[in-house]
Amino acid sequence: MIDPAAHIGAVRLRVQDLPQAREFYARVIGLAELGRDGSTVRMGPPGGPALVELIGDPDAPPRPARSTGLFHLALLVPSRHDLGVALLRLLDAGWSLTGASDHLVSEALYLRDPEYNGIEIYRDRPRDDWPRLDGTIQMDTLPLDLQSIADEAGREADGGMPDGTTMGHVHLQVADVLSAESFYERHVGLDVTVRTYPGALFLSAGGYHHHIGVNTWETAGAPAPPPGSAGLDSFDLVVSDADAERLGGPLLRDPSGNAVVLSTLTRQT
Repeated sequence: MIDPAAHIGAVRLRVQDLPQAREFYARVIGLAELGRDGSTVRMGPPGGPALVELIGDPDAPPRPARSTGLFHLALLVPSRHDLGVALLRLLDAGWSLTGASDHLVSEALYLRDPEYNGIEIYRDRPRDDWPRLDGTIQMDTLPLDLQSIADEAGREADGGMPDGTTMGHVHLQVADVLSAESFYERHVGLDVTVRTYPGALFLSAGGYHHHIGVNTWETAGAPAPPPGSAGLDSFDLVVSDADAERLGGPLLRDPSGNAVVLSTLTRQT
Protein backbone atom coordinates (compact mmCIF):
# COMPACT_ATOMS: atom_id res chain seq x y z
CA MET A 1 0.00 0.00 0.00
CA ILE A 2 1.29 3.44 -0.93
CA ASP A 3 1.88 6.21 1.63
CA PRO A 4 -1.52 7.86 2.30
CA ALA A 5 -0.03 11.30 1.64
CA ALA A 6 0.74 10.41 -2.00
CA HIS A 7 -0.88 12.76 -4.52
CA ILE A 8 -0.60 14.13 -8.03
CA GLY A 9 1.91 16.89 -8.77
CA ALA A 10 2.58 18.70 -12.03
CA VAL A 11 1.20 17.57 -15.38
CA ARG A 12 3.42 18.14 -18.42
CA LEU A 13 1.90 18.85 -21.80
CA ARG A 14 3.80 18.89 -25.07
CA VAL A 15 2.31 21.71 -27.14
CA GLN A 16 2.84 22.81 -30.71
CA ASP A 17 2.12 26.50 -30.09
CA LEU A 18 3.71 27.52 -26.79
CA PRO A 19 2.68 31.23 -26.82
CA GLN A 20 -0.94 30.30 -27.50
CA ALA A 21 -0.97 27.65 -24.79
CA ARG A 22 0.70 29.94 -22.25
CA GLU A 23 -1.83 32.70 -22.99
CA PHE A 24 -4.75 30.27 -22.61
CA TYR A 25 -3.61 28.89 -19.26
CA ALA A 26 -3.03 32.42 -17.99
CA ARG A 27 -6.11 34.23 -19.32
CA VAL A 28 -8.73 31.47 -19.38
CA ILE A 29 -7.59 29.17 -16.58
CA GLY A 30 -6.03 31.83 -14.36
CA LEU A 31 -2.59 30.29 -13.77
CA ALA A 32 0.49 32.49 -13.42
CA GLU A 33 3.80 31.90 -15.15
CA LEU A 34 6.17 30.77 -12.41
CA GLY A 35 9.31 30.31 -14.48
CA ARG A 36 10.87 29.10 -17.71
CA ASP A 37 13.51 26.56 -18.55
CA GLY A 38 14.36 26.66 -22.24
CA SER A 39 11.18 25.77 -24.11
CA THR A 40 9.27 24.77 -20.95
CA VAL A 41 6.94 27.19 -19.15
CA ARG A 42 5.87 26.33 -15.59
CA MET A 43 2.44 27.57 -14.52
CA GLY A 44 0.49 27.49 -11.25
CA PRO A 45 -1.23 29.73 -8.71
CA PRO A 46 0.83 32.87 -8.00
CA GLY A 47 2.36 31.40 -4.84
CA GLY A 48 3.14 28.09 -6.53
CA PRO A 49 3.61 25.20 -6.92
CA ALA A 50 3.81 24.56 -10.65
CA LEU A 51 0.78 22.52 -11.69
CA VAL A 52 0.98 22.61 -15.50
CA GLU A 53 4.27 22.54 -17.39
CA LEU A 54 4.04 23.43 -21.07
CA ILE A 55 6.78 21.98 -23.27
CA GLY A 56 6.97 23.93 -26.51
CA ASP A 57 7.61 21.67 -29.50
CA PRO A 58 6.38 23.08 -32.82
CA ASP A 59 7.46 19.90 -34.61
CA ALA A 60 5.45 17.57 -32.36
CA PRO A 61 3.03 15.48 -34.42
CA PRO A 62 -0.60 15.62 -33.31
CA ARG A 63 -1.69 12.81 -31.04
CA PRO A 64 -3.66 10.32 -33.18
CA ALA A 65 -7.39 10.44 -32.45
CA ARG A 66 -7.56 6.83 -31.27
CA SER A 67 -4.56 6.52 -29.00
CA THR A 68 -3.98 6.40 -25.27
CA GLY A 69 -3.02 9.47 -23.24
CA LEU A 70 -4.74 12.24 -21.33
CA PHE A 71 -8.50 12.30 -20.83
CA HIS A 72 -8.19 15.36 -18.60
CA LEU A 73 -6.06 17.00 -15.96
CA ALA A 74 -8.05 18.19 -12.97
CA LEU A 75 -7.37 21.41 -11.09
CA LEU A 76 -8.85 21.36 -7.59
CA VAL A 77 -9.82 24.76 -6.18
CA PRO A 78 -10.26 25.33 -2.44
CA SER A 79 -13.95 26.32 -2.35
CA ARG A 80 -17.25 26.59 -4.19
CA HIS A 81 -16.68 30.34 -4.33
CA ASP A 82 -13.41 29.73 -6.19
CA LEU A 83 -15.22 27.44 -8.62
CA GLY A 84 -17.72 30.22 -9.28
CA VAL A 85 -14.89 32.67 -9.98
CA ALA A 86 -13.33 30.14 -12.37
CA LEU A 87 -16.65 29.75 -14.19
CA LEU A 88 -17.05 33.50 -14.65
CA ARG A 89 -13.45 33.74 -15.85
CA LEU A 90 -14.14 31.12 -18.53
CA LEU A 91 -17.32 32.87 -19.61
CA ASP A 92 -15.69 36.31 -19.68
CA ALA A 93 -12.93 34.85 -21.89
CA GLY A 94 -15.56 33.53 -24.29
CA TRP A 95 -14.46 29.94 -23.76
CA SER A 96 -17.01 27.13 -24.08
CA LEU A 97 -17.51 24.37 -21.55
CA THR A 98 -17.66 20.79 -22.78
CA GLY A 99 -19.56 19.72 -19.68
CA ALA A 100 -20.50 20.46 -16.08
CA SER A 101 -21.28 17.73 -13.56
CA ASP A 102 -22.22 17.05 -9.97
CA HIS A 103 -20.29 13.91 -8.99
CA LEU A 104 -21.75 13.75 -5.44
CA VAL A 105 -18.23 14.04 -3.99
CA SER A 106 -17.41 17.11 -6.10
CA GLU A 107 -18.72 19.71 -8.54
CA ALA A 108 -16.84 20.02 -11.82
CA LEU A 109 -16.47 22.12 -14.95
CA TYR A 110 -15.00 20.63 -18.13
CA LEU A 111 -13.34 22.23 -21.15
CA ARG A 112 -10.50 21.75 -23.63
CA ASP A 113 -7.42 23.84 -24.25
CA PRO A 114 -6.51 25.13 -27.76
CA GLU A 115 -4.74 21.84 -28.56
CA TYR A 116 -7.69 19.76 -27.36
CA ASN A 117 -6.23 18.63 -24.05
CA GLY A 118 -9.03 17.95 -21.56
CA ILE A 119 -9.27 20.05 -18.40
CA GLU A 120 -11.45 19.73 -15.33
CA ILE A 121 -11.77 22.47 -12.73
CA TYR A 122 -13.54 21.27 -9.60
CA ARG A 123 -14.19 21.69 -5.92
CA ASP A 124 -14.63 18.89 -3.40
CA ARG A 125 -17.48 18.55 -0.99
CA PRO A 126 -16.36 17.86 2.60
CA ARG A 127 -15.26 14.25 3.04
CA ASP A 128 -17.90 13.68 5.69
CA ASP A 129 -20.55 14.43 3.05
CA TRP A 130 -19.28 11.91 0.48
CA PRO A 131 -21.97 9.24 0.06
CA ARG A 132 -20.92 5.69 0.82
CA LEU A 133 -22.50 2.28 0.41
CA ASP A 134 -21.05 -0.57 2.46
CA GLY A 135 -18.02 1.63 3.09
CA THR A 136 -17.41 2.33 -0.62
CA ILE A 137 -17.41 5.90 -1.98
CA GLN A 138 -20.32 6.53 -4.34
CA MET A 139 -19.95 8.80 -7.37
CA ASP A 140 -22.36 9.76 -10.11
CA THR A 141 -22.56 12.15 -13.06
CA LEU A 142 -25.51 14.49 -12.60
CA PRO A 143 -26.28 17.91 -14.14
CA LEU A 144 -24.58 20.80 -12.37
CA ASP A 145 -26.50 23.95 -11.46
CA LEU A 146 -24.23 26.47 -13.22
CA GLN A 147 -26.26 29.48 -12.09
CA SER A 148 -25.81 28.44 -8.48
CA ILE A 149 -22.06 28.10 -9.04
CA ALA A 150 -21.85 31.50 -10.74
CA ASP A 151 -23.79 33.10 -7.89
CA GLU A 152 -21.10 31.94 -5.46
CA ALA A 153 -18.52 34.19 -7.11
CA GLY A 154 -19.94 37.50 -5.96
CA ARG A 155 -18.51 40.67 -7.44
CA GLU A 156 -14.90 40.65 -6.32
CA ALA A 157 -12.12 41.11 -8.88
CA ASP A 158 -10.68 37.97 -10.43
CA GLY A 159 -7.16 37.45 -9.13
CA GLY A 160 -6.55 34.20 -11.00
CA MET A 161 -6.37 30.74 -9.52
CA PRO A 162 -6.12 31.12 -5.73
CA ASP A 163 -3.42 29.88 -3.39
CA GLY A 164 -4.28 26.37 -2.35
CA THR A 165 -5.21 25.24 -5.86
CA THR A 166 -3.72 21.81 -6.52
CA MET A 167 -3.68 19.15 -9.22
CA GLY A 168 -6.45 17.04 -7.71
CA HIS A 169 -6.21 14.13 -10.12
CA VAL A 170 -5.42 12.99 -13.63
CA HIS A 171 -7.79 10.95 -15.77
CA LEU A 172 -6.12 8.79 -18.41
CA GLN A 173 -7.25 7.07 -21.57
CA VAL A 174 -5.95 3.50 -21.53
CA ALA A 175 -6.16 0.45 -23.76
CA ASP A 176 -7.35 -1.96 -21.08
CA VAL A 177 -8.80 -1.32 -17.63
CA LEU A 178 -7.63 -4.61 -16.10
CA SER A 179 -3.99 -4.04 -17.01
CA ALA A 180 -4.22 -0.46 -15.74
CA GLU A 181 -5.70 -1.77 -12.48
CA SER A 182 -2.88 -4.27 -12.12
CA PHE A 183 -0.29 -1.52 -12.60
CA TYR A 184 -1.77 1.24 -10.46
CA GLU A 185 -3.17 -0.95 -7.68
CA ARG A 186 -0.87 -3.96 -7.41
CA HIS A 187 2.38 -2.38 -8.55
CA VAL A 188 2.10 1.29 -7.55
CA GLY A 189 -0.04 0.58 -4.47
CA LEU A 190 -3.08 2.82 -4.95
CA ASP A 191 -6.48 1.68 -3.69
CA VAL A 192 -9.40 1.13 -6.05
CA THR A 193 -12.19 3.44 -4.88
CA VAL A 194 -14.91 3.36 -7.56
CA ARG A 195 -15.83 0.59 -10.02
CA THR A 196 -19.37 1.63 -10.86
CA TYR A 197 -18.62 3.43 -14.16
CA PRO A 198 -18.60 0.93 -17.07
CA GLY A 199 -15.23 0.97 -18.83
CA ALA A 200 -13.58 3.06 -16.12
CA LEU A 201 -11.82 2.72 -12.78
CA PHE A 202 -10.81 5.20 -10.08
CA LEU A 203 -7.91 4.83 -7.64
CA SER A 204 -6.41 6.89 -4.82
CA ALA A 205 -4.19 7.12 -1.78
CA GLY A 206 -5.34 8.01 1.72
CA GLY A 207 -9.07 7.53 1.15
CA TYR A 208 -9.45 10.31 -1.47
CA HIS A 209 -12.18 9.72 -4.07
CA HIS A 210 -9.55 9.46 -6.81
CA HIS A 211 -6.07 10.63 -7.70
CA ILE A 212 -6.04 8.63 -10.93
CA GLY A 213 -8.92 7.73 -13.21
CA VAL A 214 -8.63 5.44 -16.22
CA ASN A 215 -11.10 4.68 -18.97
CA THR A 216 -11.43 2.84 -22.29
CA TRP A 217 -14.45 4.77 -23.53
CA GLU A 218 -12.73 5.66 -26.83
CA THR A 219 -9.47 3.74 -26.56
CA ALA A 220 -10.16 0.04 -25.88
CA GLY A 221 -7.25 -1.81 -27.48
CA ALA A 222 -5.72 1.44 -28.77
CA PRO A 223 -1.95 1.95 -29.14
CA ALA A 224 0.12 4.59 -27.41
CA PRO A 225 0.77 7.71 -29.51
CA PRO A 226 4.10 7.96 -31.32
CA PRO A 227 6.96 9.22 -29.12
CA GLY A 228 7.10 13.01 -28.98
CA SER A 229 3.46 13.52 -29.93
CA ALA A 230 1.59 16.58 -28.73
CA GLY A 231 -0.49 15.98 -25.60
CA LEU A 232 0.44 14.34 -22.31
CA ASP A 233 4.18 14.12 -21.82
CA SER A 234 4.14 12.90 -18.20
CA PHE A 235 2.66 13.58 -14.80
CA ASP A 236 4.18 13.62 -11.32
CA LEU A 237 3.09 11.17 -8.66
CA VAL A 238 4.36 12.53 -5.36
CA VAL A 239 5.32 9.65 -3.06
CA SER A 240 7.39 8.92 0.04
CA ASP A 241 11.10 8.14 -0.22
CA ALA A 242 10.31 4.53 0.72
CA ASP A 243 7.72 4.22 -2.05
CA ALA A 244 10.09 5.81 -4.58
CA GLU A 245 12.72 3.24 -3.66
CA ARG A 246 10.20 0.39 -3.80
CA LEU A 247 8.95 1.44 -7.22
CA GLY A 248 12.45 1.96 -8.61
CA GLY A 249 11.64 5.15 -10.56
CA PRO A 250 12.06 7.95 -11.29
CA LEU A 251 10.15 7.20 -14.51
CA LEU A 252 7.44 4.56 -14.81
CA ARG A 253 5.19 3.79 -17.75
CA ASP A 254 1.81 2.19 -17.35
CA PRO A 255 0.78 -0.61 -19.74
CA SER A 256 -0.77 1.98 -22.09
CA GLY A 257 2.43 4.02 -22.31
CA ASN A 258 1.43 6.90 -20.01
CA ALA A 259 4.54 8.27 -18.27
CA VAL A 260 4.55 8.62 -14.46
CA VAL A 261 7.39 10.61 -12.88
CA LEU A 262 8.01 9.84 -9.20
CA SER A 263 8.61 12.93 -7.10
CA THR A 264 9.16 12.59 -3.36
CA LEU A 265 7.26 14.16 -0.49
CA THR A 266 10.52 15.23 1.17
CA ARG A 267 11.62 17.05 -1.96
CA GLN A 268 8.35 19.03 -1.96
CA THR A 269 8.62 20.23 1.66
